[in-house]
Amino acid sequence: MSNLIYFSSVSGNTHRFVEKLGLPASRLPVTRLDEPVQASQPYVLLTPTYGGGPETRAVPKQVLSFLREPANRVLCRGVIAAGNTNFGEAYCLAGKLIAQKLDVPLLFRFEVFGTPDDVAVVREGLAKFWAN
Repeated sequence: MSNLIYFSSVSGNTHRFVEKLGLPASRLPVTRLDEPVQASQPYVLLTPTYGGGPETRAVPKQVLSFLREPANRVLCRGVIAAGNTNFGEAYCLAGKLIAQKLDVPLLFRFEVFGTPDDVAVVREGLAKFWAN
């Protein structure tokens, strides 16, 4: 079993990465007009990190909104973070913050939209993660 819930802005970087994984996935809405996502089974959350600014702006608002729902929080089993090494110490900070808050592992980190190696590592790693 592999369920992935992810957010990707209009840039589509995270979406392209998820497409390369070829795994069942649900995309969190970009706008309030889009249909909301509700977790119904255990999942891994994949999120980009925003900017190199303060921690309070690292997690996309759409991800925060999704996680405000207790049912969505309780089903999260791990986090994958996308980031930009140009952010320095804030590289993949959103994933670190969410993992700490939810007390789940930060499973993987990758740069922007990931390399073919990143895709292979995440795909294989998720298969092992869900097998346990």
